Amino acid sequence: MQLSISNMIMHAGPMGQLVMLTLLLFSLISWSIIFMKARMFKKAIRETDNFLESFWSSKTLNDAENAANHFPLSPEACVFLAGFSELQKINKIRNRNEPPTGNEPLETQLATMDNLKRAIRKAESQELSKLGKSLSFLATTGSATPFIGLFGTVWGIMASFHDIGMRGSASLAVVAPGISEALVATAAGLGAAIPAVIAYNYFANKLNEIENEMQNFSTDFLNLVERDLLSKV
Repeated sequence: MQLSISNMIMHAGPMGQLVMLTLLLFSLISWSIIFMKARMFKKAIRETDNFLESFWSSKTLNDAENAANHFPLSPEACVFLAGFSELQKINKIRNRNEPPTGNEPLETQLATMDNLKRAIRKAESQELSKLGKSLSFLATTGSATPFIGLFGTVWGIMASFHDIGMRGSASLAVVAPGISEALVATAAGLGAAIPAVIAYNYFANKLNEIENEMQNFSTDFLNLVERDLLSKV
């Protein structure tokens, strides 16, 4: 009988076919996540470069806000918009409670900075969660699918030994087809796991780079605001 991967799968038992279907689903979902994340990270990096160029060339924070609205996929732009929105809320409350005097106590300025830092840290966390969403599935695929494939292999070998006992013969012609079908499950498990592990490590490193760059931008932004506030004390 001509042996091929498709024939092995079609002639496998119900448990073997269930294992192969499970591995196929893991693989399809993993590849869809890989392509989706590749596009997302590429767009985020490109928009971040454009936003930073616009930000540092802006003369006022209002100009920077107008520029940030054009880059919704940039983590730095989203962090800046969150911080700018918090500044506007603080100024509205302050102006409503008492007219601005142009010379506010240092304690008030420090309270403003605390609120701004919390808003920025929250925005950073949200952006990292958004970029890192679904990456855990790649990690799960990389760690679980080899064992799922191994389970299919063990089950297939058990079935092969059962057939040997039923036929009363252990010749290569009797054993080889069943063993080959069983080993396909291990190959399928590795085929699903290897791309997932490579992609997870790649995106995890990219996420760390984006986190570091985002924190550097947040520090620069906070320094700009703090210098502006302290100049008014």
